[in-house]
Amino acid sequence: IAAKPWPTSVAVYSSDQDAGYKLNRLVSTASIMGRTLSTFDAAQSGLWDRGDALRVKIASGALASVGTDQLLNGANLMAIGDGSAENWELFQFRDANLVAPDTYDLSMRLRGQAGTDAVMPIFWPAGSVVVLMNGAPTQVSLQASERELARHYRIGPAKRPFSDPSFTHRVEAFSGIGLRPLSVCHLRGRRNAAADCLVDWIRRTRIDGDSWSSYEVPLGELRELYLVRVLLGSTVVRETTLATPQWIYTLAMQTADSVTAQSFEIHVAQISDAFGLGPLARITVNG
Repeated sequence: IAAKPWPTSVAVYSSDQDAGYKLNRLVSTASIMGRTLSTFDAAQSGLWDRGDALRVKIASGALASVGTDQLLNGANLMAIGDGSAENWELFQFRDANLVAPDTYDLSMRLRGQAGTDAVMPIFWPAGSVVVLMNGAPTQVSLQASERELARHYRIGPAKRPFSDPSFTHRVEAFSGIGLRPLSVCHLRGRRNAAADCLVDWIRRTRIDGDSWSSYEVPLGELRELYLVRVLLGSTVVRETTLATPQWIYTLAMQTADSVTAQSFEIHVAQISDAFGLGPLARITVNG
């Protein structure tokens, strides 16, 4: 939430209909947000993005450069998206150079943070929304039973009633993507002497995965479960669920699926009991 001038605090009311609203959240600090003035091409996560500077214009507040150590400790985290409920990437920037009033060039970036590498588009167009994730943006209160259900929100100055014309009315349904499993990584397929395809991958975690001291990152789910699909072109020819991060696609299976001597794709995603299917990782296996 941002406003100019900022009205001391903003109230967020919610209801399952456009009536009977209850206070959901009081927001006391304005978010630093704006829009991009240039396109933002996709880049490899886990590596420095040294591409062209991303030019953004913010409505109020200021951006600042940070040191590399600060960045690696979480500073200058920013969301970029289309303004919808779910379509967002998180990235970090080290350098913020003021080039015009309220206008900055952001460079030396880390892309696809917090698992959003799996949903990064080919490019974000100019005009995309950016929000600095510095603690000012807060999450609305939402029960698990309310996920994916359309709810009404009225947002406006806390000192005024929600029926005041200054309030914004939104209808949103949130799926709770904070519960979404991260995509698996290091997905690979290779053939053995019997022409079986050996497939394996490494799972990631959305909970407490930053420690270098642990033997394995926490599971973060009630159980370990994966969906594996085999696609020939756009047709799914086989689908299975597994409890371990490896699978043998035998020659007999390939023959039954009519994929021998052809190139096919293997898609893998972790499954969450709380959320459902995570983003799919993909590889192509040549015939």
